[in-house]
Amino acid sequence: MERRFVLSSTDLEVAGVPVHLTRPRSADDLISEADFAKDERLPYWADIWPSSTVFASLIAGRDGAGRNALELGCGLGLVTLGALRAGYAVTATDYYDDALLFARYNGITNAGREPATRMVDWRHLPTDLGLFDLVLASDVLYERTYATLVAETIVATLKPDGVALIADPGRVALLSFLGECEARGCVTSIHARLPWTDGTAKQTITIHEVRRGPSA
Repeated sequence: MERRFVLSSTDLEVAGVPVHLTRPRSADDLISEADFAKDERLPYWADIWPSSTVFASLIAGRDGAGRNALELGCGLGLVTLGALRAGYAVTATDYYDDALLFARYNGITNAGREPATRMVDWRHLPTDLGLFDLVLASDVLYERTYATLVAETIVATLKPDGVALIADPGRVALLSFLGECEARGCVTSIHARLPWTDGTAKQTITIHEVRRGPSA
């Protein structure tokens, strides 16, 4: 990675355990005019978002032994490494191949295990992803069109008795997403509300739970 990126790192804690998260020095350095012209894609994956910091700790406290998990939009892999520490067999996915590189590296250096990774475009969802006990997504509902895409992806990848957990700080597509899940026969509820603070900045991150209903 040193040959392709100017690297930096951030030290934080996940469920009270130190994490040394390797990342690109600046997301702005990664902006590609060609990517933006193609589909307005920006390298949000390279930032550490408040939702992922509190969500990773929540997931790390679960018992994932003998279970598998799928992360949608893994970015740097912070939530993925929380799931690895919990004992899940994790498949980390993102729309950027570079994000998968960092997710693998951060997983192995912080959790001692490397996640499986897959480049996934929700608009053209692979049919061979499989089914998962736990589907995770952190702060992915920042575009209105993602409401339908994320709901469809959850329905396509969640085991009948599985659960999807979506961390969201109040993005524009959240309410539409919950409606899209319910329209597909799923049951939604609030799993937790988690505070995040950084100096004077404060947010409340809501963890939404999605399960298959009888008709899903």
